[in-house]
Amino acid sequence: QVQLVESGGGSVQSGGSLRLSCAVSGFTGSTYCLGWFRQAPGKEREGVAAIARDGSTTYADSVKARFTISRDNTKTLYLQMNSLKPEDTAMYYCAARVCYGSGVSLNKLNYHYWGQGTQVTVSS
Repeated sequence: QVQLVESGGGSVQSGGSLRLSCAVSGFTGSTYCLGWFRQAPGKEREGVAAIARDGSTTYADSVKARFTISRDNTKTLYLQMNSLKPEDTAMYYCAARVCYGSGVSLNKLNYHYWGQGTQVTVSS
């Protein structure tokens, strides 16, 4: 079955960096697209960044120019987070969806598979 396992979360001071990883398994071939989401206490889960099969990417406005999503040939998804702010504090989730085209999506309703999450805490 499909499994997504995140790692790399932690505590960092404002302005610092973290790199999240997500190991993806269980998909046949490469017919899937990936994304990172986050959820802070009392808030809705929101899309942070997404990447399509052709490498196209999209980002939430709040993280543009600070976060970078990427994937490698070992089926690992990454999120490089720089210039972190206290408002980036949240549980971060890796998510996957079956896709055949080149579209990217930050809509959580389009994703069917989720990891368990990794906590990111940014202190001021």
